[in-house]
Amino acid sequence: MSVRKLKPITPGQRFRIVNNFEEITTNKPEKSLTVGIKKSGGRNQTGKMTMRHIGGGHKKKYRIIDFKRNKLDVSAEVLSVEYDPNRTAFIALLEYTDGEKRYIIAPNGIKVGQTVISSETAEPNVGNAMKLKNIPLGTVVSCIELRPGQGAVMARSAGSSAQLTSRDGKYAIIKLPSGESRMILVECMAMIGAISNSDHQLTVSGKAGRSRWLGRRPRVRPVVMNPVDHPMGGGEGKSSGGHPRSRNGQPSKGYKTRNKNKESNRYILSKRK
Repeated sequence: MSVRKLKPITPGQRFRIVNNFEEITTNKPEKSLTVGIKKSGGRNQTGKMTMRHIGGGHKKKYRIIDFKRNKLDVSAEVLSVEYDPNRTAFIALLEYTDGEKRYIIAPNGIKVGQTVISSETAEPNVGNAMKLKNIPLGTVVSCIELRPGQGAVMARSAGSSAQLTSRDGKYAIIKLPSGESRMILVECMAMIGAISNSDHQLTVSGKAGRSRWLGRRPRVRPVVMNPVDHPMGGGEGKSSGGHPRSRNGQPSKGYKTRNKNKESNRYILSKRK
């Protein structure tokens, strides 16, 4: 993967840094695996805006992704690596030996024509899905389940990965991208390798209109609001606005919001940085 900086022939391109999309092999999605997706514009069922900064954006179709990788012991060939407008990572189209096609999150380094499999006895190669009890210690993994059969919920975004550090009884110890070490049942599935499109974080949009294409409306800074609109509003000139806090008064910038009595706290061995 690589990025390139455009020549500043327009104001919007002056600071723009774009993805080369070298890994992408086709621009047409598999029709049988796409469905329509409706937008709410941040409104609820009565038409009232309940979420701010949402609306507009380009029309998209949703690609049905196989997060469970539950087609066991059947090998599949990678037909294409595609762009997905619904996520930062790329996706890969697989065709199994029985003719079924499925999308998966594409790992870094996957190639067209490569064979992948989901199995307990598979080799720990990039793209294969295995249970944590069968993966060698120290392996870089992604698309990790939290409960057996639930489907991948962790380390799914572009460039992210986790590391299997050790096993203790029925639990595996995973070091997550945030730096947190956590116990996960060894019966949970994970994919070998890091997620594709690792250069996504280096891209720069270059103009406000690109955010509008993504369905993001403008956001007003709290400091410039009036006191009636936000706790940090009001004051003469460029006043500081007091302690950083949310619209409903909850402190930010380091304030801990995680519930001390949360059931899953006992599975966390060391907190994130």
